Amino acid sequence: MKRILVALLSAAVIFPAVASAQIKTLPGESKTLTATVDAIEHSSRSLTLKRPDNTVFTIKVPKEYLRFDGLKVGDKVSATYYDNIVIRKKAEGEKDVNTDATSALASPGTKPGFTVASQRVITATITAIDPKIPSISLSGPSNWKYSSRVEDKDALKTVKVGDRLDIVWTEAVMLSSTAPK
Repeated sequence: MKRILVALLSAAVIFPAVASAQIKTLPGESKTLTATVDAIEHSSRSLTLKRPDNTVFTIKVPKEYLRFDGLKVGDKVSATYYDNIVIRKKAEGEKDVNTDATSALASPGTKPGFTVASQRVITATITAIDPKIPSISLSGPSNWKYSSRVEDKDALKTVKVGDRLDIVWTEAVMLSSTAPK
């Protein structure tokens, strides 16, 4: 969820383009990280990974990934993260949406690897616009709230409090591994 908020912050900076278009795609980032398996906790399906700079972090491996037991301490793993956001101003009377879907797929072959993708779609309402800062605030389902600065002050004149937006976040993580040499 933290990555979603970072992505939405990027969206708020680019929000002026959304105000002047029905649909705006905000290309996300694609980051690849290579690390070494430092520890494996089978009961919780957690991997502790060590980066080349010796910092460590832990990830949970989804239950859909069937070859978890094939991973060994010392294996090299490569993880690629990708995200993007699509924002669309809703037409008057259009139904609100609130969906969340996740899928996982094992990579083909004999080496452990997987892809996990998730997509969250919500309708958010503009709850405040402050042209002096300039900033915008949104609210959505389950008490979701978000506020951020907006770069183009004039673009805020094209939207108003009460306008509704559909926000679609897509995230994917792909992990592959190789045995130590």
